[in-house]
Amino acid sequence: MWSSCCRLRFWPALSCAALLLGCATTLSVDEERSLGAELDAEVRSQVILEPDPVVVRYVQQIGNQIVRAAPAQPYPFHFKVVDDDEINAFAGPAGYVYVHTAILKKARNVSEVAGVVAHEVGHVVRRHIAQNYNRAKNANMLKEAGVVAAALAVGGPVANLANLGGGLAAMAYVNSFSREAESEADAFAVEVLPKAGYDPHGLVTFFQTIQREYGDGGLSFLESHPAASDRIEATTRRIETESLPPDLREDDGGELEIIQRRLQLLAQERAHRRAPPR
Repeated sequence: MWSSCCRLRFWPALSCAALLLGCATTLSVDEERSLGAELDAEVRSQVILEPDPVVVRYVQQIGNQIVRAAPAQPYPFHFKVVDDDEINAFAGPAGYVYVHTAILKKARNVSEVAGVVAHEVGHVVRRHIAQNYNRAKNANMLKEAGVVAAALAVGGPVANLANLGGGLAAMAYVNSFSREAESEADAFAVEVLPKAGYDPHGLVTFFQTIQREYGDGGLSFLESHPAASDRIEATTRRIETESLPPDLREDDGGELEIIQRRLQLLAQERAHRRAPPR
């Protein structure tokens, strides 16, 4: 997850489903599918999904190319675009990936968009949600629905655990895993992007965009993500160890610019429709 100010609004659905699964030792693939479908329904009820087929298809094509380069998964991936000007992307259980339109607007080339998408695919492939669930269960945190939801949300604002009844110790316990998961998703992206034909340096340059927008921000041990500067350094080191083919894509022949212009025109058209008649 990428946002500097992630929100709690999708977590009630996850928490209810998680409590129903509380007797399970680990999350099975079928249970993960159920969680994914329930979260997707909640997301669709709370956000505005971008309906434009050209914009959605653009993200789906990038996502599907990354998935084809990744290890096979027991469920299909669903790539969706959220009409939101906050820089954010997030992954749900069982292959649900959501990309905010702000990502498309801020990206300077397709490799940056692909870097964000690959990072979120990494959360799914590495089953971080199931792992977070199991950590929460082992820490005896399943008694609090809000705590369960926060633990399940990959990269979510676990600093809020203290306010939800988990306490500082529980917060630190889950947060340490979330930081590890973010680093693992970054590493997955560096590995899979060249296989999908994309330049992994886009992941670094988009981190730099986030750093310019938000800075490293806050106390590091309360951050749900490693600091941007740390991620830039670590990801750059990983890329330097890779033997990259010479023909990796950084741009897509102006297609991203077309999508950006389309989003601008769509926003103007929607604002005009919402404006009161004179």
